[in-house]
Amino acid sequence: MRIEDEIKQEKFKSEYQKLNINLLYTVSWINQNTNNTLKPYNISWQQFNILRILKGRHPQPATIKLLSERMIDKMSNASRLVEKLRQKGYVERIECEFDRRQVDITLTILGLKTLEKASAEIEQVVNQQFKNVTNAEAQAMNEILDRIRDNY
Repeated sequence: MRIEDEIKQEKFKSEYQKLNINLLYTVSWINQNTNNTLKPYNISWQQFNILRILKGRHPQPATIKLLSERMIDKMSNASRLVEKLRQKGYVERIECEFDRRQVDITLTILGLKTLEKASAEIEQVVNQQFKNVTNAEAQAMNEILDRIRDNY
């Protein structure tokens, strides 16, 4: 559906303004779909992101600093997210015996299993969200989005 129809606005100051609004609206729509998919697992998409980063390093641990650097949402508090995941039994926090300020984070078996199930569902949602986009179009969009971020 056209952005004009979604937000009931026919005129924009420019195509750039329309693009900005369209991107923000679409990201919100994707986040909502993702959160709805993750709801049965009692995790947010930010927590899912932490689990995916940890799985990419598994079995090596990660520090809070590394998680913060690699997270998609840079405004999220990695320490708080890790603590919530620890309370759910998805991750373990291990204090470094040489430096008490450093904490190593690792996935638990429950965290791995939960991530596998959630990832399979997320993959289905992503495939559905982008079913009207060809592989070539996705590649072109990725290149355009990368160029937009190159401005900063």
